[in-house]
Amino acid sequence: MTTPAATPTSLVLVRHGESVGNVAATRADREAAPVVDVATRDADTPLSDLGRAQAEALGVWLATLPSDEQPEVVWCSPYLRTLETATIALRTAGLDLTVRRDERLRDRELGILDRLTWRGVRDRYPEEAERRRHLGKMYHRPPGGESWADVALRLRAAVGDLAPRDADRRVLVVAHDAVVMLLRFALEELTEDELMAVVRERSVRNASVTRLDRVDGAWRLVAFDEVDHLAELDAPVTEHPGTGDSGG
Repeated sequence: MTTPAATPTSLVLVRHGESVGNVAATRADREAAPVVDVATRDADTPLSDLGRAQAEALGVWLATLPSDEQPEVVWCSPYLRTLETATIALRTAGLDLTVRRDERLRDRELGILDRLTWRGVRDRYPEEAERRRHLGKMYHRPPGGESWADVALRLRAAVGDLAPRDADRRVLVVAHDAVVMLLRFALEELTEDELMAVVRERSVRNASVTRLDRVDGAWRLVAFDEVDHLAELDAPVTEHPGTGDSGG
């Protein structure tokens, strides 16, 4: 008889609050600029003022959860915007939790396409734009960067390492929109077509909540991209798909 894998009872997946990079990318798209005007490297890009307000609203929501639904541990991307989101939310909620940073929860690496808008990719690297069109989002790997399949691979490894340590616990995961999408892909055992249907329908909004519960040995989606906790506190709801396929 096979022994069930040790795993958390639930995963609450949260995209970071709005970052200054999100704001710059949206402005670049609106102005049809080829490059996103942001001075920091991706890992060091902080939250915007709206992003900090969203993180506080997330914390208020966490504080209202019944004790048997509150997270017991946090997994977090090491990027500044995710760490700020987690820190502000936990402080606001009054939760003193262990935050496990893992670089495998970071955003997708874009390589030579970093900081370029889709217009910039098309103008500067037309062959790469054509490769992206031919291969699709899942399997296109820009030089020096990652495909979505590459990100899914490292996320599977991260969950495999982290899950046994936090077996039978409720886990808050603070990461990026591509990470939220690809954790769904991996844990729900979605096909490429099923994942891309979700991606075409919507992006993951800033500070939104997605929840997966472990039921009868499988992960079941309970909530996806919910932002009611923001609206209830009049915190801004923002949707920033990011530059190219990065998500942010």
